[in-house]
Amino acid sequence: MRKVARFVLALLRELADETAYQRHLRLSGASHSGDEWRRFSEQRLRARYSRAKCC
Repeated sequence: MRKVARFVLALLRELADETAYQRHLRLSGASHSGDEWRRFSEQRLRARYSRAKCC
C-alpha cells in the first residue's frame, strides 16, 4: 500500500512540475524562491507555446 501511495505522490509531483523545478534548482545552483519559481514557470511556458504547430 505504501508503494502505491509513494507512486501516486511522485506522479502528482511530476504533473505539477515540482520534480522538474527541483531538477532546475539542482542544475542551476539556485535556491528556492518565489522569483525563481516564476522564472522557471515562464521559461517552461515560453518553451511549450513558442513552438509552431503545423496543420
